[in-house]
Amino acid sequence: MQPQGRGYVVHEGCDHLFFVGFLGAGKSTLARNLGSLFHRPHVDTDRLVERALGQSVTEIFSTLGEPAFREAETRELRKLSGRKSLLVSCGGGIVERSENCELMHQMGVVVFLDGDLEDSLRQIRCPERRPDLGSAEHAALVYRRRRPLYESAADLTIDIRNKTFEQVAHEAGQLLWERGLL
Repeated sequence: MQPQGRGYVVHEGCDHLFFVGFLGAGKSTLARNLGSLFHRPHVDTDRLVERALGQSVTEIFSTLGEPAFREAETRELRKLSGRKSLLVSCGGGIVERSENCELMHQMGVVVFLDGDLEDSLRQIRCPERRPDLGSAEHAALVYRRRRPLYESAADLTIDIRNKTFEQVAHEAGQLLWERGLL
């Protein structure tokens, strides 16, 4: 990492920031907003898969199934190694494959947005676009299965409980800037 004019930091090698967490944690919004603030490009793994397969996540789950979605997700994740300095919003289930966690650690730093299930469910605007969410009971099962995976994958954890999006964005930006990651 080397300083460059006007306060920007030039990073060496692959130095992505991967935002993980349950559905509705605000990963996409955070990556997009931090990208604007710190002049870093951002991508969303769900959108990358949609583009690659020419279908929405919901359509992929219903026509090809979740295993096909997860395969495509890993392929798209691998492709990110050829790019630099991305802020990557990851789909909620990306941590379910250990290969994905290894890839993220090879390419950068994993940031877990840690919140409660109830907070996540409240934030989800279009539950019909979340095919792995299902009923409230199913969502609770998925949350309990994934939470330890997020914790295990995380290099950094940001507690998002009882905070506004602005507070989370400020805390994340400050933490990542102080560590020389932005």
